[in-house]
Amino acid sequence: MINSVLAAGVEGSNPTLNISIFAVFVLITLVIVFRASRSTRTTTDFYTAGRAFTGPQNGIALSGDYLSAASFLGIAGAIAIYGYDGFLYSIGFLVAWLVALLLVAELLRNTGRFTMADVLSFRMKQGPVRTAAAISTLAVSLFYLLAQMNGAGGLVALLLGVTSAAGQAVVVAVVGVIMLIYVLVGGMKGTTWVQIIKAVLLILGAFVMTVWVLGRYGFNLSTLLGDAVAHGGKTGEALLGPGKQYGATSTSQLDFLSLGLALVLGTAGLPHVLMRFYTVPSAKEARRSVVWAIVLIGIFYLFTLVLGYGAGALVGPETINAAPGKVNSAAPLLALALGGPVLLGLIAAVAFATILAVVAGLTITASASFAHDIYVNVIKKGDRESATSEVKVARWAAVVIGLVAIIGGIATNGQNVAFLVALAFAIAAAANLPTILYSLFWKRFTTTGSLWSIYGGVVITIGLIIFSPVVSGEKTSIFPGAHFDWFPLSNPGLVSIPLSFLLGYLGTVLGKDKADEDKYAEMEVRSLTGANAEKASSPATS
Repeated sequence: MINSVLAAGVEGSNPTLNISIFAVFVLITLVIVFRASRSTRTTTDFYTAGRAFTGPQNGIALSGDYLSAASFLGIAGAIAIYGYDGFLYSIGFLVAWLVALLLVAELLRNTGRFTMADVLSFRMKQGPVRTAAAISTLAVSLFYLLAQMNGAGGLVALLLGVTSAAGQAVVVAVVGVIMLIYVLVGGMKGTTWVQIIKAVLLILGAFVMTVWVLGRYGFNLSTLLGDAVAHGGKTGEALLGPGKQYGATSTSQLDFLSLGLALVLGTAGLPHVLMRFYTVPSAKEARRSVVWAIVLIGIFYLFTLVLGYGAGALVGPETINAAPGKVNSAAPLLALALGGPVLLGLIAAVAFATILAVVAGLTITASASFAHDIYVNVIKKGDRESATSEVKVARWAAVVIGLVAIIGGIATNGQNVAFLVALAFAIAAAANLPTILYSLFWKRFTTTGSLWSIYGGVVITIGLIIFSPVVSGEKTSIFPGAHFDWFPLSNPGLVSIPLSFLLGYLGTVLGKDKADEDKYAEMEVRSLTGANAEKASSPATS
């Protein structure tokens, strides 16, 4: 009975209301973006918002950047369908921030200027390392963008009843165009304010739904869990313990370890997260940013536990899997069950805000990496005159990246959003984190070690993804009819991350180049004290 009512409710939801609420949000944020554009004049303004944000402001923006469609749509759906195993995404995403806080936040803020490559190339040969870092940044950003675009397609399909592939493709394209306006007009300042607004709306929306769900069960979590089990079908009991998604076979258990490793280590290597540390004026504010982000993200992930089990109890796994967007539709369907079309429209607008804010942050990071690292420091070899055209190049790069993201989002429509983000985390953990840690803490680390680690991490991770069940061999694969899935794990982190650390070590000890100890000493002093932190890193050798 519940399932039939909800199915009818989805069809009977008010598309005009949904679009109107979303349009109001877009108009408000566009006004903010255009106002921010008045003070976006220099390269520093475009990339880092003039380093004018406080720690709390940047912490809220960080949470807005991090709490993506994977957090709101993907994790809620994963908990509704898989219970305990779905909540492991929340745990991994949250614990990862401790790695970022303790190992990279302050040191990166002191050492770099605009991008991750500023740190990785500080004491290395500029051209090769910046090129490698830019390629890695683009790879991580594109995988992350695929997840967000995928979430946009599924959400609008649910709201508007758009079930055709062509209709969902149009939706993804519209989201991409709005995102490009945010980036091209407002730069980092406009994007940051959009992320702050979105974070506040998302946490408030999740809080309201959490209280509403608990209120339906007398604020008794045990009763809620029992109802979720009752509506979970034959395997309902498995929702409360580990193993429903990852415990059936030894391969799935290894997949769980691989996923956990990628999630915990990936955050400290995400370029769009690392770039946010440059929007604050000091290392102290960078630390405050991370503390604020940890608190807000932790609170939100506690909400997802209630939302996920609430969706399982009030909507049911069968209805969720049958809806457009499948697993990603759990949270909107729960909103419909609780408050009807009005709450559905409001929560959908928040989810759209989430997607738009995150894709804007990813796009500006990827475009900055190309313009600052490839165009200025590799192609133009640091020529000062090229700095005047750097922002223009970054804007054109954003357009290209946006188009690629739109095409990729259309191609991967229907995949679980949280899972697609986990793949981006795997690339970040393998390609970026080893090189960051070696650069900051290992005196002997060399350019050869950097290149082996970055390129090895990118190639191995993407290669294993291509030959995994994600791409072929399963009903849920991107190409379900093909069979080249010789690598058994869906997430390659368990293999690619250790190999990348090993390649960084082997490249250093076997390579012919030597470490620049003077540059390492300068980097160590700057990273620990913040001395000369506002200056651009000077090339060691070209």
